[in-house]
Amino acid sequence: MDVTLHLAQDPAADALLGRSPLAALTGMLLDQQIPMEWAFKGPRTIADRLGAEDLDAHDIAAMDPEAFAALLSAKPAVHRYPGSMAKRIQQLCRYLVEHYDGDAEAVWRDAGSGSELLRRLQELPGFGKQKAQIFLALLGKRLGVAPTGWREAAGSYGEPGSFRSVADITGPESLARVRAHKQEAKAAAKAAKAK
Repeated sequence: MDVTLHLAQDPAADALLGRSPLAALTGMLLDQQIPMEWAFKGPRTIADRLGAEDLDAHDIAAMDPEAFAALLSAKPAVHRYPGSMAKRIQQLCRYLVEHYDGDAEAVWRDAGSGSELLRRLQELPGFGKQKAQIFLALLGKRLGVAPTGWREAAGSYGEPGSFRSVADITGPESLARVRAHKQEAKAAAKAAKAK
């Protein structure tokens, strides 16, 4: 895996996301209740604070939980909820160590179909169906991981030419279009709830 992503809108953070499967999974895990760019910059911030070039699932899984939470809480915090996200990242890393020997790319490397890959992603701690579908679309659209049926398994996030999620971001212009789509969806949901 060595591609150029534009999710953090920061060259060093995006470079890490493009070469590190664990960084990409961690960024996706962090992508809730904060701006996308902040979430996807998180893996680079964590690696920098660990004094590492990359994230290592074995190292993170083995860290003292309080020390790891403190690392995420240092200013500027990696997330709005650094303590709970530290727990989630360690749960993810422990799962990867236990089920994939710490190799995040093994989650998708030999997946025989889109539905199998979606199931594997949904088994990851912190990955519900929507997050798993978005990440599956990111794998298919940006990282060249395209097992048979991946678009169908990714649902609407797999549609070509859409601007629904991080899977559709290729630069500042597409980021603006994804952000506009999300705002429209929020407004529509709010209007429907008000009826």
